Amino acid sequence: MTEVATALRILLLDDDSFMLDLLQEMIGDLGPHVVRRETEARRALDALPALAPDLLICDLSMPEMDGIEFLRHAAERHFKGSVLLLSGVNAGVLRAAERLAQAHGLTMLGACPKPLAPAALAELLRRAISQRSAI
Repeated sequence: MTEVATALRILLLDDDSFMLDLLQEMIGDLGPHVVRRETEARRALDALPALAPDLLICDLSMPEMDGIEFLRHAAERHFKGSVLLLSGVNAGVLRAAERLAQAHGLTMLGACPKPLAPAALAELLRRAISQRSAI
């Protein structure tokens, strides 16, 4: 796999620990990124100020607080990093969620179905680095 040269601070949010394991392993193969994993949206919100992630990878379907509600709260807290939505929901729902996140002023990298291919993740990480550099 191609390594992405510049390290990112990444927050992974998914209620499925297997998916978190898979994403963390894929990201680890792409470079020395700093990754924090959360299975609960409230803990992830609490982590935002201290971690100040460059990239948030967020599931849409989670108990207690879904991805859309989480992103609304992140926008209210002035989250400045990039957002990648991942979900097993249909493509129409993913596109609608992406538009809602953009309407909240969030910088979207995309909305992708699970599972995400390693090459696609590598390209998305490169785009996140480019967007971080542009700020």
